[in-house]
Amino acid sequence: MAQDTPRRRGRQLPTKEQLRVWREFIETAETLRSEIASRLQSETSLSPGDYAVMLALSEAPGTRMRSSDLAAAIGWERSRLSHHLGRMERRGLIRREDCVTDSRGAEVVLNPAGGEAFRAATYPHLRAVRELFVDALTPEQLAAAGEVATALRVGLDSAH
Repeated sequence: MAQDTPRRRGRQLPTKEQLRVWREFIETAETLRSEIASRLQSETSLSPGDYAVMLALSEAPGTRMRSSDLAAAIGWERSRLSHHLGRMERRGLIRREDCVTDSRGAEVVLNPAGGEAFRAATYPHLRAVRELFVDALTPEQLAAAGEVATALRVGLDSAH
């Protein structure tokens, strides 16, 4: 009988129980993301994309980042980011400026109105995260969820 090595296990399909857990994980995560996004939109008029962009900019030196760095920071393709930034720019949340260190690049800057909108959205957003995620778990489950997320991230990073 063949030994069950990692290589051999990697070629096997998931069991029925493993697929049940996988579906429960994916469906629950999607429902959670959807509910948090819905609350963010209804309470603050910001989309999760708006919030992700403004979070990254708020943490950047001078509340500005090169477009390519911003796309990488939030995990978006540059074309998707460009279209989204156009909408945010029309709403006065951000502005785009030529990059002083590279004439081919552009920097995205958080406008004062964007900073104010981000600060106003932070409390309701974090309240929803607390209510829907943190409070639903015991401290042990929360720690385990962190371990699961870390293990998945390590696996994904090593696959690339």
